[in-house]
Amino acid sequence: MKVLVVGSGAREHALAWKLSQSPSVKQVYCLPGNAGTAQVATNLEGKVDDLDGIVSVALAQAIGLVVVGPEDPLVRGLVDKLRAAGIHAFGPDSTGARLEGSKSFSKELMREAGVPTAAFRVFTQADEAERYVREAKRPLVVKADGLAAGKGVVVAQDTQEALAALHLIMRERAFGEAGDTVVIEECLQGQEVSYHIVSDGERYVALAPAQDHKRVGDGDRGPNTGGMGAYSPPPVVTPDVERKILERVVEPTLATMKRRGTPFRGTLFVGLMIHEGEPMVLEYNTRFGDPETEVIMARWDGDVLPLLLGSARGDLRGVETRWAAPSALCVVMAAAGYPGSYAKGREITGLDRVSSDAVVFHAGTSQQGEQIVTSGGRVLVVTATGDDIDQAAARAYAAVSSIQFEGAQHRRDIGHHARSR
Repeated sequence: MKVLVVGSGAREHALAWKLSQSPSVKQVYCLPGNAGTAQVATNLEGKVDDLDGIVSVALAQAIGLVVVGPEDPLVRGLVDKLRAAGIHAFGPDSTGARLEGSKSFSKELMREAGVPTAAFRVFTQADEAERYVREAKRPLVVKADGLAAGKGVVVAQDTQEALAALHLIMRERAFGEAGDTVVIEECLQGQEVSYHIVSDGERYVALAPAQDHKRVGDGDRGPNTGGMGAYSPPPVVTPDVERKILERVVEPTLATMKRRGTPFRGTLFVGLMIHEGEPMVLEYNTRFGDPETEVIMARWDGDVLPLLLGSARGDLRGVETRWAAPSALCVVMAAAGYPGSYAKGREITGLDRVSSDAVVFHAGTSQQGEQIVTSGGRVLVVTATGDDIDQAAARAYAAVSSIQFEGAQHRRDIGHHARSR
């Protein structure tokens, strides 16, 4: 079978890397891919927002399965178009993708399903939202309703910060139509974790929990980013907590989607806050997380194709998770200035010096002649497995020390909740 992975980041590199190891996969393609995916797949020209173009490429290449990485083409209906053309596609249709594409839609569904989440209000008028914030006088979370490339959520510690977020989203229109509506939530306390399941519309397969690190600086300081590293499994997700996540969150969510006549297929990635053993939902995502995918794929034992193809076909019977490594950890190497403005085109050296107990997934790279250069804010995701988080961290950070590019930055405390040193 030929498989096409849509996207250009480290998540897509990790998926292509794992799919390339499948004995049932004849060829992996990536559209558009990056310098890293070119090492395990064939990169194809195209843009992730050209839905009809992707369908045409899949038909021309006789693709048996399309795996959609980013959220935007899912929300815009890429899977709907692929299925209409008779092509198996991994990911939700546009209705299922609304769980990520609209914060208000997802919060209303949580309320209907009885899923534990923060109290919230939805606003379409800036004046009303600002009045609510002034009267609240407490920490709040302000969210743009639509997709905002991970930048439309502000955890405001005081009234002025919340008002500034509303001004940015609703008046300055920093995220365009995504800010037509805002959701304002109570601020939750605890440890944030990521939980992924894969569903076929009837059944689901639970994957390993992970913990991302959103802030750019050590000690969880500085502005939010797309993620500066992750590890799996986090100790805060005990067997009892995991049971609660499945029984109180995953199963009611899938049951409610099915009851509405819109069964969910694909990855349901639940962002959770865990406080004193109790999970509360922060948000739904409807694709694999990044950088969580990197550690999940590094731990995965065996062939991942049956999981993705089974979901796409609507039949996950017989698919089980097996973990080859007890732990995995990844460190993002980012460009200087990220998550603000940053330079591109910096040569990356030392990739050939990384030892075999680590793997480097490319996030924002391109090939210029014989050189691999930076092309994004998050540049590389250096990943390693181990018998525990300490060993995985030691291996990942040793690999990071082998790689250089001008202005490279990374956090030195990834996995700090689980590391003993």
